[in-house]
Amino acid sequence: MSEEESVCEDLTRVPAPEKRENPELAGVSVVMNRWKGRTALVTGASAGIGAVIAKELVRHGMKVVGCARNVEKIQQLAEECKKADCAGSLIPMKCDLTNPEEIQSMFSAIKQQLKGVDVCINNAGLANAEPLLTGKTSGWKNMLDVNILALSICTREAYQSMKERGVDDGHIINLNSICGHYVLNMPDAHFYTGTKYAVTALTDGLRQELRGAKTHIKATCISPGVVETEFASRLFKDSPDKAAALYSQYKPLQAIDISNAIIYALSAPPHVQVGDMVIWPVEQDAV
Repeated sequence: MSEEESVCEDLTRVPAPEKRENPELAGVSVVMNRWKGRTALVTGASAGIGAVIAKELVRHGMKVVGCARNVEKIQQLAEECKKADCAGSLIPMKCDLTNPEEIQSMFSAIKQQLKGVDVCINNAGLANAEPLLTGKTSGWKNMLDVNILALSICTREAYQSMKERGVDDGHIINLNSICGHYVLNMPDAHFYTGTKYAVTALTDGLRQELRGAKTHIKATCISPGVVETEFASRLFKDSPDKAAALYSQYKPLQAIDISNAIIYALSAPPHVQVGDMVIWPVEQDAV
């Protein structure tokens, strides 16, 4: 037998490749099964990124507490989830995140109704057009209360909830911003940028404290660029043209893009921690 014939005969003996499973079943959906039936808190769930995150987690079978001051919108979203026959459920809770007592009451209600929180997604955040040289103190305080203090209180209470129940695989996810990594030449957003730099530091500090506590609870920061939501219209509420221009220069990210990033982080194997994801629209200028 010639060398060429021998090689051909060996090739015929190579076993056929294994039949691959359905990509959907072999991918994120199966990995997300470990979160099925468990409880997630999503702050700022009445609109924008928070509403999409809440809906996607319900679709993956989680019991999701969605909180906001405008709870009616979350109630509507909960009905939509029911009609869509989602695997999980959405529980609306009214909470003013600028009020620490209301946050504490919300966590007490979650403990009573659902035993506790396994995943905490600190999505709520706001920006007021208050420059450093001329801004109102009230506008600055409002950003501090929501973007830093509420996030920190929810993080603390979520961790305590996990610790009390012996949950060692929980996840705390903070919605940050590229403004938490770069200072844009946009005076209206400079104080907001300061709060987001704080979120970067707080998440890194949280990760260190979790390691010090010898726990496997994860901490993740998601830092998007421009996302098409109500954010710009609220920031530039006195300049609608400026808000519209922000989204017309190039194709911005959509809320589902950020939700997909969160699902990715939650889907990582137990030994893998997604620390920080910075997500830009392709056409957004680099800083």
